[in-house]
Amino acid sequence: MQDQTAHSIKLQRYYKYHSTIYDATRWSFLFGRQQFLSSLPELMSQPRILEIGCGTGNNLQLLEYFYPDASITGVDLSEDMLEKASRKVGNSKELNLMQFRYGSEGPDWDPFDLVVLSYSLTMIGENIDTILQHVHEDLNPNGYIAVIDFHDTPFKWFRRWMWHNHVSMDGTILPMLKKYFTEEKVSLNKAYFGFWKYFTFLGKRS
Repeated sequence: MQDQTAHSIKLQRYYKYHSTIYDATRWSFLFGRQQFLSSLPELMSQPRILEIGCGTGNNLQLLEYFYPDASITGVDLSEDMLEKASRKVGNSKELNLMQFRYGSEGPDWDPFDLVVLSYSLTMIGENIDTILQHVHEDLNPNGYIAVIDFHDTPFKWFRRWMWHNHVSMDGTILPMLKKYFTEEKVSLNKAYFGFWKYFTFLGKRS
């Protein structure tokens, strides 16, 4: 618990600065987000959607567009990132932003029809099993989990550099997702001709 708290503090400090440059710089790393979200399945009328690690709100805007009648909640650890997100989403009545560390605290909310994690699981640290267990509990019986994230790289120096930026790129997350959720659609994709790989995972509650 103490280690995870220390990790959270480090991330909050990291994003205090990086929130100011996030949208201007991350386009060169965070590939495939719009295409992935646009390919998600249709949901029941007035679905409940959660994004864990919503950052500056880019995905929230897309989710509002693709699911105009949805009730959407965005959760993030960083107050600075959420400030950016709140400017983008404005005063939407169907969109709620919350600051807390998902998996260890938070509200007792109703189940969701879709939970989205976009380039956030690789930054969680050693608590991924707990996060996925909570997602499983927070999904409706027929609910979906949609994940896009870094997978691995053949270059050790780049893996170390990413770790310095709080990103784990060791290829372990995809097998963990398959452990907790029934696979619907999975893809492995190359970035910069194989400099690293990222994956997409669409699954349902097992």
